[in-house]
Amino acid sequence: MKTHHYIFLTTALFVIVFYNQDIGLNLGIIGTVYALLTFIRTPERNRTKTFIFLFVTSILSSAAFAWYGDFPSLLAVVSSLLLLGYRSKNRRMKILLLFPVVIVNAFTALCRFFSFDEWLPKRNVSGLWQKTMAFFLIPLILVSVFFGIYSAGSDHFAGLFTNVEMDINFWQLICMVVLGFFIAFNYWNYAVEKLIYKSNPILDNDFKVRDRSLKPTYSFLDLDAERMSGVISFFTLNILLVFFIITYNYEQFYETAKTPGRLSEETHERVNAVILSIIMAILVIMFYFKSGFNFDPKAGLMKILAKSWIVLNAVLIISAMLKNSEYIINYGFTYKRLGVYVFLVLSLLGLITAFIKIQLKKRNAFLFNTMAWYFYAAILICSYINWGGIITAENMKRQNFVSEYHKNEINFNENQLLKYAEEKKDLKLKAEILNKVKPQQNEKLLSKILYYQSIH
Repeated sequence: MKTHHYIFLTTALFVIVFYNQDIGLNLGIIGTVYALLTFIRTPERNRTKTFIFLFVTSILSSAAFAWYGDFPSLLAVVSSLLLLGYRSKNRRMKILLLFPVVIVNAFTALCRFFSFDEWLPKRNVSGLWQKTMAFFLIPLILVSVFFGIYSAGSDHFAGLFTNVEMDINFWQLICMVVLGFFIAFNYWNYAVEKLIYKSNPILDNDFKVRDRSLKPTYSFLDLDAERMSGVISFFTLNILLVFFIITYNYEQFYETAKTPGRLSEETHERVNAVILSIIMAILVIMFYFKSGFNFDPKAGLMKILAKSWIVLNAVLIISAMLKNSEYIINYGFTYKRLGVYVFLVLSLLGLITAFIKIQLKKRNAFLFNTMAWYFYAAILICSYINWGGIITAENMKRQNFVSEYHKNEINFNENQLLKYAEEKKDLKLKAEILNKVKPQQNEKLLSKILYYQSIH
């Protein structure tokens, strides 16, 4: 099939599964179809290990959305399919350039649509296709559009058709066609501007030979002065961080116990301080090891001090993790407390990547390229796992379990709450949960969220 076949086929499928439906199982179906068609359309040379990985995650993300239908699974579907389509055509392009590609294509879609020679076949097509398009498709589209316009502009015109029984929402149908075509057109026929192509080498992980020459970063600092600046900076930062770790751990583990509310506030403040500290640490490392100093034979001491600083920052993160664990043991699981783990793990991965960058003499772009994949992995993990069910199941083991909080603030935990209601013989809670689930179970087939169909 040619590009226009994929565009028209997926547009038609989009209209079929979304017309007069809420978002649910239909998005899982459309995501799976897009992934399968992308795999079929991708030439063998572009089916790299990364492409196969993205194909699998696209299928799993579509299944996750069909099951949960929440924002994390939606983000996973969108990011997986965008990355899959991007890698199917550009196996060497860095994924960070996906964002400008998507934005540019969204704004240039109208102009590219009218460049018919770029996406419609240039040769003569079959007589059947010509007749179908000329006698049916084009007139139908034009009549539908203008019917909607005229009906909105004239009550009398609209009244002419009041006795005609047509159970069709023309405005919704038109919107579905336009939205479906916009998505399909930009997915199957996106363009990468020359400026973006030229930017790809900037994001290479490794230094070119010409970049390895030693030269000062600024005209007002020679190499020796800049190197000594790095040694002094990292030495003093190591000393400062040692004292901070001592005071930080003393405040966390040895000070007088406080109220849960105050302890929660202080825990989040300290975690935020740790994360900000790690970001600043990585920026400082990027500043000093952006070019020549990676290959400077006299920069050995600076590298040792930088690596020591990374290790100390890792100790700081572990301290914050231990405090968060203690907090969970004492007061139970919540989304925010699990989110703290996510941010701390990502910060730790950032430090490990910075250590590898110094050790293997990589460019700063290596940090961004690697962390982009870590963030994508975090999105997938958040969307595939029923964290609400885990939170409720773990908190049910506690003596101070609050069912009202879990009923209103935690998602996808109905099975656990029903089990709790049966154990406690709480008929009121059981009725409330079943009444909450019933509207979801009665949705139209393509609007269903499969998780709720598993609850009985």
